Amino acid sequence: MQTSKSLASSPHPLLSVQGLTLAFGGVKALTGVGFDVQPGSITAVIGPNGAGKTSLFNTISGFYKPTEGSIRFRDQDITRLPAPQRAKMGLGRSFQNIALFRGMTVLDNIKLGRHAHLKTNVLDALLYMGKARREEAALRADIEERIIDFLEIDHIRHAPVSALSYGLQKRVEMARALAMQPEILMLDEPVAGMNREETEDMARFILDVRAEWGVTVLMVEHDMGMVMDLSDHVVVLNFGQVIAQGLPAEVQGNPEVIKAYLGSGDVHDLRRKFHANPSTAGAA
Repeated sequence: MQTSKSLASSPHPLLSVQGLTLAFGGVKALTGVGFDVQPGSITAVIGPNGAGKTSLFNTISGFYKPTEGSIRFRDQDITRLPAPQRAKMGLGRSFQNIALFRGMTVLDNIKLGRHAHLKTNVLDALLYMGKARREEAALRADIEERIIDFLEIDHIRHAPVSALSYGLQKRVEMARALAMQPEILMLDEPVAGMNREETEDMARFILDVRAEWGVTVLMVEHDMGMVMDLSDHVVVLNFGQVIAQGLPAEVQGNPEVIKAYLGSGDVHDLRRKFHANPSTAGAA
């Protein structure tokens, strides 16, 4: 596994965000946001509530169009590409609020994640023959043999999503994102609302998907303990602007970060906050 130092020194970031500005009417949600995501890294975007984290994610994934700035993925400008095209290129994401189809089974929800990569034409799909049948069989085998096994959800594969606990629903959403075959897995608050055991499981899956599958991770998260333990690089937003970025240890001691989270206080107070119980860290 690469170290944080080697990741930071790579001359070719996998994702590069430069001068990103997003405005809704006269209100700026993002102003001049810029950072790089190195291949094989875990990069976390943190900040107080309302800092612009989800707006940033929605802009990177193509749901919002920036007013200014650029987004480059694999050194290709994707700033004006639609969200489905970005997904097909390798940007897979989950959502802050669970966006699963509650009346469908776990397996069917996960299969939807591969939709952008399917090559079957309409006629084949309607008749369910030839290429469509082979593609469906290959898709199901890949999901069942890799993703479901990897996330340890074999026992619920045929269960309706509506019958699952919140923690399992978050795991299914991650599975659907992995079905998109992402180069960058974008996770929007992956452990929000989870108990300690569920949080530890999700943290393990995030580390394993990077180590075993070589997937780069970009996440927004309020659980500061998990962020500091997992991340190679941390980007801090406040009022839509980057106020600090760097190694986790560097960010913890940054006066601007302390001020953003605490208003006043010292670094020891902030570190206690960063390593708070997961059940309370989400209030940051």
